[in-house]
Amino acid sequence: MVLDPDDLQYIYLTSNLLNGSIPEWIKSKDNRYQIDVSYNNFSKDSEPSTCSEYLNVFKSASSPNNSLSEACWDNHPCKEVQYSLHINCGGREITIRGVKYEDDRDLGGGAKFVPVRPNWGTSSTGVFWDTNITSEDYIANNVSALGMENSQLYTNARLTPLSLTYYANCLGDGNYTVKLHFAEIIIRGNRSYRSVGRRIFDVYIQEKLVWKDFDIVKEAKGVDKEVIKETKAVQVKNKTLEIRFHWSGKGTTASPRRGIYGPLISAISVESEFKHSKRDMRIVVGISVGASIVCLSFLICGILCWKGCLMDSQPSREEVLKGLDLQTGLFTLRQIKAATNNFDPLNKIGEGGFGPVYKGILLDGTIIAVKQLSSKSKQGNREFVNEIGLISCLQHPNLVKMYGCCIEGNQLLLVYEYLENNSLARALYGPDDDSLNLDWPTRHKICLGIAKGLAYLHEESAVKVVHRDIKTTNVLLDQDLNAKISDFGLARLDEDENTHISTKTIAGTIGYMAPEYALWGCLTYKTDVYSFGIVALETVAGKNMKYRPDENIQCLLDWALVLQREGNLLELVDPRLGSDFNKKEAIRTIKVALLCANPTAALRPIMSAVVSMLKGRTAIDEPALDQSIHGDDMTRLRAFENLSEQNAQGRSSNGSRSLIRSSDAPWSGSSNITTSADLYKVYSF
Repeated sequence: MVLDPDDLQYIYLTSNLLNGSIPEWIKSKDNRYQIDVSYNNFSKDSEPSTCSEYLNVFKSASSPNNSLSEACWDNHPCKEVQYSLHINCGGREITIRGVKYEDDRDLGGGAKFVPVRPNWGTSSTGVFWDTNITSEDYIANNVSALGMENSQLYTNARLTPLSLTYYANCLGDGNYTVKLHFAEIIIRGNRSYRSVGRRIFDVYIQEKLVWKDFDIVKEAKGVDKEVIKETKAVQVKNKTLEIRFHWSGKGTTASPRRGIYGPLISAISVESEFKHSKRDMRIVVGISVGASIVCLSFLICGILCWKGCLMDSQPSREEVLKGLDLQTGLFTLRQIKAATNNFDPLNKIGEGGFGPVYKGILLDGTIIAVKQLSSKSKQGNREFVNEIGLISCLQHPNLVKMYGCCIEGNQLLLVYEYLENNSLARALYGPDDDSLNLDWPTRHKICLGIAKGLAYLHEESAVKVVHRDIKTTNVLLDQDLNAKISDFGLARLDEDENTHISTKTIAGTIGYMAPEYALWGCLTYKTDVYSFGIVALETVAGKNMKYRPDENIQCLLDWALVLQREGNLLELVDPRLGSDFNKKEAIRTIKVALLCANPTAALRPIMSAVVSMLKGRTAIDEPALDQSIHGDDMTRLRAFENLSEQNAQGRSSNGSRSLIRSSDAPWSGSSNITTSADLYKVYSF
């Protein structure tokens, strides 16, 4: 049989210890084959002058210092030494507990060396012979729901039929701990054809065989389960680290579908084991969602410390806070000043009850938002500890992520992820030149995101939390306009399965507070449900809750109730949407919002039910509403006059402290409510 050159597609010469010069026909720009000459001993001067996506020259030449082809790395020079590396193999960039895992979604190829970043790259070798070749062959996607912790790391994986190498070239010399994250997301555990096959491969680190005949399913004791393999004291020399996954012919070699044989890797984590002068700016938030006991402990200790129960002398605030062993990343003041250009007013992006907020950029390019607490506020100290404690215990896609804090001298700073699109309030009714054009699918997604975040706080997290201050300024939007709940300074823990928490101090924002909480201090999960109802109405209408279409209607909620009675709920929808929106979905959302804003707490749904109703999975229970409850002006005014008198008494007896405190998010100004008339204008129930 004679091979026709026109039928030739792939040439694999990898790992053959070939020497001499790389043939010119292999390096030709007109080459139409995919050729792999990696892991050989060709002469250095014969390497190609340009890097091609059809030619893999990874470690193709003998080199005493382990360097790579300069042609492939010219456009990706190493700019600074690093001491950690985290890669979400085959997936998008994500942040897990303050650690950023870098994007790794290049499609790869049968013979391809990819300098992905200035500090690392990948080498992929091999073709799946049992399938038609597509550009998707080298990234695996899970085929079922994943229930493990940090499942985002295992949603995708990097895949290859023969050999896959991750190469880091900017690490400081010394010893490192390497963690490799695996999960079998292709082979199934049932009796279908997808369950056929065994995946067995070898793992090399720094060219040393570390795990031979590695079987993910065997190690993890099943499919769709994570297994993390760790090895310590990995020595890095000449700033380079090499992790290689290699199929040596064992396991399944033929199957009904591709991807059964060959290495599969979900994520890589590399951390130094030594002290260094330039700290990696990525901060690890070192606490799991399940560590509720630890979170509760330091929160309680913090309260006792300020009340003088644990110490006879009065230590400095810095000593007290550091003594609490806060389970979060710690930044130095020097790092924060460098990131914010010494708190340059030009970097100020907001002002709230907590203090000013600044935009900053860390040395690794991470953009952050920094809350700065006023050094004179003792109440702010408690909020500071409260927010650190709660957010470090809570991890959810619809909650803002905290990277860490700074406790130094008289500075108390919280460091968060920076959210490009600011607050929901600004998006809905900010300046015309700064507001976002939110279409209906986006508004519905925002309402659903807030509901999911609250359902997590109330029902799913290990530490059950009542937020107490849900409003449009405390809902932030990321670059994809996903909603994230922020500002936990006023949040309260639900202790010992209490049905409610009675509070002497009413804290929150007038207009979003539930009636039973505003008048009698009765705080339950239903308090947040009421606030969500108001926020959902604002999101649909594109109007502030103070909106009054005429003098007979006091606020947005009153108007919605009138439209409900008239059977004309669609009039509430923001006119900026025109007629281009899902009318059935809009009516459903408004009805859910009104159900949440019911004046009777017992008639409000729980947030998991709200999520289900917004998705259209369950019917909306619409109890008959007594409009007189909402429209009795004298009763409403009299109640707030009493509340205002209590507020005045609180100010006279407690100095500047008040019974009602408006704590706005960092991206909005404060609102001062001082008279019963002011209260009457902005709040109705």
